[in-house]
Amino acid sequence: MTGEEKRVILASSLGTIFEWYDFYLYGSLAAVIGAQFFSAYPEATRNIFALLAFAAGFLVRPFGALVFGRLGDMVGRKYTFLITIMIMGLSTFFVGLLPSYESIGAIAPIALIALRMLQGLALGGEYGGAAVYVAEHSPQGRRGFYTAWIQTTATLGLLLSLIVIMFTQIYVNANYEPVKTATGELTPFAAWGWRIPFLVSVALLAISVWIRLQMQESPAFKKMKEEGTHSKAPLSEAFGQWKNAKIALLALLGLVAGQAVVWYTGQFYALFFLQSILKVDSFTANVLIAWSLILGTGGFIVFGSLSDRIGRKPVILAGCLIAAATYFPLFKLLTATANPALYEAQQKTQVVVVADPAECSFQFNPTGTAKFVSSCDIAKSALARLAVAYTVEPAPAGTNAKIRIGQTEVQSYNLNKLEGDAAKTTPGAFTKGVGDALTAAGYPPANNPTVVKIAIDPKAGLSNFGKMFDIFSAQKLTLIGILTILVIYVTMVYGPIAAALVELFPTRIRYTSMSLPYHIGNGWFGGLLPATSFAMVAQTGDIYYGLWYPIVIAVGTAIIGTLFVPETKDRDIFTYRGN
Repeated sequence: MTGEEKRVILASSLGTIFEWYDFYLYGSLAAVIGAQFFSAYPEATRNIFALLAFAAGFLVRPFGALVFGRLGDMVGRKYTFLITIMIMGLSTFFVGLLPSYESIGAIAPIALIALRMLQGLALGGEYGGAAVYVAEHSPQGRRGFYTAWIQTTATLGLLLSLIVIMFTQIYVNANYEPVKTATGELTPFAAWGWRIPFLVSVALLAISVWIRLQMQESPAFKKMKEEGTHSKAPLSEAFGQWKNAKIALLALLGLVAGQAVVWYTGQFYALFFLQSILKVDSFTANVLIAWSLILGTGGFIVFGSLSDRIGRKPVILAGCLIAAATYFPLFKLLTATANPALYEAQQKTQVVVVADPAECSFQFNPTGTAKFVSSCDIAKSALARLAVAYTVEPAPAGTNAKIRIGQTEVQSYNLNKLEGDAAKTTPGAFTKGVGDALTAAGYPPANNPTVVKIAIDPKAGLSNFGKMFDIFSAQKLTLIGILTILVIYVTMVYGPIAAALVELFPTRIRYTSMSLPYHIGNGWFGGLLPATSFAMVAQTGDIYYGLWYPIVIAVGTAIIGTLFVPETKDRDIFTYRGN
């Protein structure tokens, strides 16, 4: 690898790490930020804002792909992804400066939503630009290895955001006093410390922009411009002509959709599963995930390089199939190791929800703002949050739902009809009754001693970071091993994907064509995975049932990819003109 090629990879990768760092900050701190900007609104209005703020980043990514993909194919790769990093960096920095609702009123949440949309748009253009730029600088036969460095950036960006958040939270809460507000007392981090990770990103922005300004335009684009063969209308050429649109559709369904769900399962759903279902505390879960990322990230380079030798399809589709075949045993082992008492209770204790089927809805709630008010939904949602395995037994129409735990029955309630039999059960009495009955039946209490835990002392400040190395027990090492396997699956499907997408499309429409299927797959198929999987858990009472979502999509991708997606590893992207 020449010095120039190293600079190309560094410029592209560093900027993309920074992009992902910015994007993950909001996701990790959404609850804290929401309390600053939305809590003063009436509930209906607050829910609309929360929906927009959460969804904006994911939903606008494909539109960013269209806007900046078109620009990249018409103006050039270098200047387009220089623009995207500026937008992303400044949007993130301004989130850290944005006054709260108490300071400037309605302008605050509106400005936050606008900044989130700018983040999503920028990310929609950044990845495609970085991947294309590196690929068009790569020598023939080494494209998978070179572009694999770009693929490490999402994982490294997540890791960086987790470390910065943990570092800031520990330091601020240990060294500053709580802040009194009209609604109570907030930790220093919740009151103002959350802004620090956003503000320090300006230093990363300055470094990334300086490096990118030193770079030259990609040789493939320069050659195309000199020949006058660049596209005058990339969008209509890429998606208005069936011969090109068909390839984009196959790229989405035969490569990216499966890659997206395997990626989100291995990094995001695993974290969600540890915290929300297995009741592992936030610090411990983040440390375990961080170690798995550190140990597994090298797999991107390994599998990207392997794809140069045996092909993109075999590596990506094998990753989809292996992941689909092993998710159930791996997540069951995760449960048995992380929370043994919970796992044992799930095997031994029979819990049944007796309810009118007409009252039970599919609790799909990607924003956390939907309201489920029927007695069936309340019962099932409560058990799902407590990670209780249960079955459903139909009851006559109009019957108020109840939960049968062993020989004990607990009546649920309907928020819209607290009358008759339902009036005998208040929300507080219901919650207490369910908790007491589960404890009596063998489910672990809140202070469950078997759950994995890395204990920290808030007063110890930054010395708590030494606890990141408190992993040398059989329980913790086993969990890190399981999580590392999940990350390796991520590296299998994600390592070669940039090279595969770049090679599918001709230079004149490459930026536009590859960006859209990538961001639809990862922004929508992947981004909605945690919410969809949890809804499936609540629907069935099986904490593993949500895994069917990534399994079905991964298997579907393997089938479509095997039958219809061409192998491209030997394609010369400088001369390829399309089908």
